[in-house]
Amino acid sequence: MGAAGRGEEAQRLRWTAFEERLSAERLREFLKRLPDFEDVEAEERAMAHALAFRSFAAALAFLVGWLDAARAARLLLARSAEIDGDLYELLEPAARLLEAKHPLAATLLRRAMVENTLKGAKSGRYRHAARHLLECRALAAVIGDFGTFETHEVFLGRLRAEHGRKAGFWAAVGEAAGDRGL
Repeated sequence: MGAAGRGEEAQRLRWTAFEERLSAERLREFLKRLPDFEDVEAEERAMAHALAFRSFAAALAFLVGWLDAARAARLLLARSAEIDGDLYELLEPAARLLEAKHPLAATLLRRAMVENTLKGAKSGRYRHAARHLLECRALAAVIGDFGTFETHEVFLGRLRAEHGRKAGFWAAVGEAAGDRGL
């Protein structure tokens, strides 16, 4: 195998590594070695693959790491049922990346963390969940259209109906809100 053949094989291996594990490092190496202008098309193909990747969490982690807020928001809106609210280490930075330009997507992440905390009665997380709920309220003011998702008021009402007896959580919400209310 000549040098050109080894180069092609190395590129094939880089692409395969990206495809199988959404390796940002392998994708960067792959794109860096492409001729000018071919990298744009290859990156588009890679992003389409990431959006359809079997693991929602891996896809979100990749897009957040790539700092592609627009595609991360698309992923969240299209696959919101797959959000695992227990993945705080992933969801928190993702929400921060998204909140300025994609407040609805950021809200969905924060809601997932709140609901995971309440459904699991994870009292050690109540203060964090209260903060997330207040962040949802703040973002609601800039969301023009919730589409098929609950408005903040409907979400809050459902939380009260389902978790009204979790006094520790509601006390944390009140404490975090001060006298601003929800």
